[in-house]
Amino acid sequence: MKIIGIAHATLEFILKVSESSAPQEFAGLLRAEKGIISDIIILPGTESSDRNAVIKLFMMPNISSVGSVHSHPGPNIKPSKADLRLFGKTGSHHIIVGAPYDENSWQCYDADGQVQELPVLEVELGEE
Repeated sequence: MKIIGIAHATLEFILKVSESSAPQEFAGLLRAEKGIISDIIILPGTESSDRNAVIKLFMMPNISSVGSVHSHPGPNIKPSKADLRLFGKTGSHHIIVGAPYDENSWQCYDADGQVQELPVLEVELGEE
């Protein structure tokens, strides 16, 4: 599926959960409808600390994801080696959020860790 952007409400949710989880990392998987990232899947058993978050991919239900999302406890939003290993398993779009958890403190990466543009779209979620 070609991804054309992320719903503004979904990005707001990611930013708020990331901030409220700090200093522990928040982690989830991204789902899209009609090419727009609109949902976050939080898998059972996901472990979070102030150093990392571990997503238990074997707990993934029979649905597809287009990537991952996680927060870093500080302002560094560059992917680590561990992030890149996860990126290769979970899709094509990966969002990292850092402090201060606002609309300027996140970045989307491809599976290789290269910055990729992800427009924020004003859409109503659940519209048919």
